[in-house]
Amino acid sequence: MKRVQLTATPSETSSGALVILSQKDALDPLESVLNANEMAFLRHSVELDSHTFCFPRAAAPIFVRLLKHDKSPAICEENARIAGNAMLRELRHYKITAIRLRNIGPENLSLAFAEGMALGSYQFLKYFSKPEQKEKNLTEICLEDASSASIAELNDVIQAVFLARDLVNEPYSHMDAPRLAESTLEIARAHGFQANILDKAQLESMQMGGLLAVNKGSTMPPCFCVLEWKPEAARNPKPVVLVGKGVVYDTGGLSLKPSEAMDYMKCDMAGGAAVIGLFCAAAANKLPVHLIGLIPVTDNVVGHQAFAPGDVVRMYSGATVEVVNTDAEGRLLLADALHYARQYDPELVIDLATLTGAAVKALGTQAICYMGTASQAMKASLESSGWATYERLVEFPLWKEFEDELKSSIADLKNLGGSNAGMITAGKFLEHFVGEYSWLHLDIAGPAYLRSANAYRTKDGTGVGVRLLYDFLKKQYA
Repeated sequence: MKRVQLTATPSETSSGALVILSQKDALDPLESVLNANEMAFLRHSVELDSHTFCFPRAAAPIFVRLLKHDKSPAICEENARIAGNAMLRELRHYKITAIRLRNIGPENLSLAFAEGMALGSYQFLKYFSKPEQKEKNLTEICLEDASSASIAELNDVIQAVFLARDLVNEPYSHMDAPRLAESTLEIARAHGFQANILDKAQLESMQMGGLLAVNKGSTMPPCFCVLEWKPEAARNPKPVVLVGKGVVYDTGGLSLKPSEAMDYMKCDMAGGAAVIGLFCAAAANKLPVHLIGLIPVTDNVVGHQAFAPGDVVRMYSGATVEVVNTDAEGRLLLADALHYARQYDPELVIDLATLTGAAVKALGTQAICYMGTASQAMKASLESSGWATYERLVEFPLWKEFEDELKSSIADLKNLGGSNAGMITAGKFLEHFVGEYSWLHLDIAGPAYLRSANAYRTKDGTGVGVRLLYDFLKKQYA
């Protein structure tokens, strides 16, 4: 299927339909486009607090969208994204697949509007027998009031989000661990970054015990994806390492999940998908940042050799872990990867994972739960990018008192704390394996996968993390 592209130059198909952005108190410039009767109707309707107008033309209609103003620039942009997504219904009603987008308001929000429209247009139709009958997409958004460079950059980021969504939405039957590794190699070749896959034999020789333990019940071998983007003009002398959880399907293992909590567990590799998507955006836009990506990949299934509650696992770091619950498997993979990251002497390590139900209970699907040892300045920068992309974050503490819940009577620590503050005790577990480097842990369990669409955040995989981290890295090393 064709997916929307943002362009700076209109093609023949986009020369007709026009979408104009303005605000209630900035209507006069529309007189050059609309006739007197249309302007009279518009001015009258504005008093009724209407926001979208369609003026038919023989060739193609003209749409006028009045955007909401807010004193916060971040909320202004988010309002524009939501308005862009809402405009899709109008365009589909008229069977319009390509538009020109013009801004005449006092604030130029055309990029944000186009971003929401494009992200909302995403569809995953791969497994329909007749996908063409389901397709309802825009194919082109031509922006008249933005630079070619900014349009190209945003387009690449949107395509990276689409790729991350595709990876998450692939069913387990078509995206097991070996196929995720193969897909990662293909994506790396296509986008111009490096990828190397460590296989099971290598992981065994390295004694990467956390990943191997989770994989014990599976008929599919685990793997460990190592990505690298190293531009010649990298502005960071030490690399930034991004770690993504890659559990392609999670039954909970012997600590079996209930059926209603298992039907969407193909999303448990959303952290890994976000890392892959971020690398695509970085390479496409020649981001001047040296990046390393680490994605430990396996499923967590029931089998006659599956690891069990009560087992003791020796991790890649050498530490021993008493397994209290096999459904707390993601932290075992991430712990091995965080210890592996030490060899790079990194400037910063960020991990992303659909890690805990506690994060969902705390924040729902509206925000990312995060914590870590990085500086307050680094955290403030990340939170600023969270507002800029509206992939917002809320920091939770890593107080030493939470360590007590991870004490084991037979091993160095347990893989699960008590029934309260599970997102924090998971973070404390990971902190045990972090080196001297600065570290941030992002629990994306809430916003990574939605049971129903939330504006331009489409149903199922959302690709959360790609836009956030791209914005953060770009600004941090501008």
